[in-house]
Amino acid sequence: MNIVCIGGGPAGLYFSLLMKKRFPAHRIVVVERNRPYDTFGWGVVFSDQTLGNLVAADEPTARQILQAFNHWDDIEVCFKGEVVRSGGHGFCGIGRKRLLNILQGRCEELGVELVFETDVADDRELAAHYDADLVIASDGLNSRIRGRYADTYRPQVEARQCRFVWLGTTKKFEAFTFDFRETEHGWFQAHIYQFDGATSTFIIETPEEVWRAAGLEAMSQEEAIRWCEDLFADRLDGHPLMSNASHLRGSSMWIRFPRIACERWVHWNGVVPVVLMGDAAHTAHFSIGSGTKLALEDAIELARCMAAERELAPALARYEEVRALEVIKLQSAARNSMEWFENVRRYTALEAPQFAYSMLTRSQRLSHENLRLRDADYVAGYERWFARRAFEQAGLPAPADLKIAPMFTPLRVRDLVLKNRIVVSPMAQYSAVDGVVGDWHMVHLGARALGGAALVMAEMTCVSADARITPHCPGLYTPEHTHAWRRIVDSIHALSDAAIGVQLGHAGAKGSTRAMWDGIDRPLDEGNWPLVSASPQQYLAGVSQVARAATPDDMRCIEADFVRATVAAEGAGFDWLELHCAHGYLLSSFISPLTNLRTDEYGGSLENRCRFPLRVFAAMRAAWPVHKPMSVRISAHDWVEGGITPDDAVQIARLFRQAGADVIDCSSGQVSKREKPVFGRMFQAPFADRVRNEAGVATMAVGSIFEADHANGIVAAGRADLCAVGRPHLANPAWTLTEAARIGYTMTAWPRQYLPGKQQLERNLERERQLAAAGAGLTPQQVAAKLLES
Repeated sequence: MNIVCIGGGPAGLYFSLLMKKRFPAHRIVVVERNRPYDTFGWGVVFSDQTLGNLVAADEPTARQILQAFNHWDDIEVCFKGEVVRSGGHGFCGIGRKRLLNILQGRCEELGVELVFETDVADDRELAAHYDADLVIASDGLNSRIRGRYADTYRPQVEARQCRFVWLGTTKKFEAFTFDFRETEHGWFQAHIYQFDGATSTFIIETPEEVWRAAGLEAMSQEEAIRWCEDLFADRLDGHPLMSNASHLRGSSMWIRFPRIACERWVHWNGVVPVVLMGDAAHTAHFSIGSGTKLALEDAIELARCMAAERELAPALARYEEVRALEVIKLQSAARNSMEWFENVRRYTALEAPQFAYSMLTRSQRLSHENLRLRDADYVAGYERWFARRAFEQAGLPAPADLKIAPMFTPLRVRDLVLKNRIVVSPMAQYSAVDGVVGDWHMVHLGARALGGAALVMAEMTCVSADARITPHCPGLYTPEHTHAWRRIVDSIHALSDAAIGVQLGHAGAKGSTRAMWDGIDRPLDEGNWPLVSASPQQYLAGVSQVARAATPDDMRCIEADFVRATVAAEGAGFDWLELHCAHGYLLSSFISPLTNLRTDEYGGSLENRCRFPLRVFAAMRAAWPVHKPMSVRISAHDWVEGGITPDDAVQIARLFRQAGADVIDCSSGQVSKREKPVFGRMFQAPFADRVRNEAGVATMAVGSIFEADHANGIVAAGRADLCAVGRPHLANPAWTLTEAARIGYTMTAWPRQYLPGKQQLERNLERERQLAAAGAGLTPQQVAAKLLES
């Protein structure tokens, strides 16, 4: 086979040497437009895991790379005059030129043909010249090939919000250092790491508007470098900043990161297949150091697929399938990381220890327990700091032993002190009779109150008969309803130390439907009741009942129903009240522009659309005891173009905070069947993060939080104050107690009747941990370390 690679960067070179090693008879040519060893940039970074992958792919190349690496374990975060240091991260830095030299030398050793100073204008002519069977397009960020065949590759190219410049310095840094500086114009940050014995990379980044306000747009390269030297003078200790891109003039040295993603990676041009690799196919923000990693792993996978398949077409199809999925995962993490750095100002109200923790866990790939594995002393110290502050803020005396996981620290909301940060989500049970709750709800809520959570939320409870989702939903609109709820609330208060709350709502256009198991969102066959919404709508097109627009009289009655239910909730003894303004129900239908088409004072702008929900909330707050908390559940993202966005969610939260809301419960979606949500673990936590740290109000995170590790990370980083856990509590009422035992936290209080179960569970889980440790093989990091030692 004849293979030609367009682009002599890491992707093209590494693929070429791997293929030549596997198939010495193949003719492989790499065509590069630059001169030999020309490159821009300073150092690149790999994790120990990536090094392990390189060892497995080609040991001689890996050995040379390992010997040239500068290795470090520590990360330092410098913020507001404090330095927070953590270890065990396992990174390596190498100069980009040195890496290319190693790959070029290995290619020459194996017989790959390297052609330099040749600019490829036409891939078809190039393929014909070399009689190629396969063309690899690894021609970088500004790939001509990707642009030529854009109809096939369908690239998405997005210029991001920050400007950054890639500089170097002769100062050597012992740790990967992140330095954050506030100026009169805004915040700047430096990403700093040593990559050889004499030089460190020094990337400086700031939002576009801050860059312009500081005047950097108008400065020459020399002036801009001097400005940066002055800003970071105490970190540089007299060492200069250097550029190796002298060909760039003035503001062009500052670039905006281009996020690139392609739907397809293989194009058949009628003559030969053309395959994307590296930056031509995708990018990942430099804050997680994954651009070169992705390029090398593209090369590994394509070489593997071509060795595994006899025919070229299935090999390329398999490569595209496997790599696209893996890249999506890493790009998701990279996006989280990138957005954190784009919005540093959001987190600058945090104290230095929490700011540093938030930065370390920004991608959501590095969890609380991952950090503990890397540096147990750092995590233990942070947990003590967090616990001491939590007890102080709750007005409680701190225990002598502050070895407390963040999810088990107390939280005070008004006069209510929650024993920990776990909430049982309100989950519809469809088991009431004429709105009256009974034994099922007693068992369901009681079991979960005994299961360790601090707050158990009853399902959405309807404020009138025509506010119900189904005929089986609970209500708070007759004395019988109040008495039935009082029986459950009193039982929970008597038998547990959990608080209990109720979520009040009105189904709106999503009402008069069957129970979930009989056809979710499907209208009743008979016995339907009229529906109202912000505007006329039919939730399921051609299926659902059509809801009419609420009139002023309707709105007055609905407001009165919510107030009556609020008074009833107090009469039932609930500790917490939540107003449901999410998921397309009545109050949500006013907030979302997808469902609110009104032209009166309750439609149009976001402020107008929130007017009625805020009016209802204010009336409820006035009727609810001042010492008891109230939360509001919102849909922070409609997942539909033209709908509510996370930007809107911040403003919605501000409005409810000003009206007296204590906590914003950040959910999303279920407003329109046109939604296209992006699911994943903790997928809604970023909404709670934004609302908490931009709107300045406590939040509750919900959605695919199913491990203690998730909850600990969310709470510890200040992404939310509470974590609502739903479906895991359906499977295991004692989820909170079980997760405590799973992470080895033994200080949780169990019901005394269940203490033998606690002891057995903790013994079993400890045995599992010991067996796992004893049976574990060498990790890729350990393989790399042993190779380096040899």
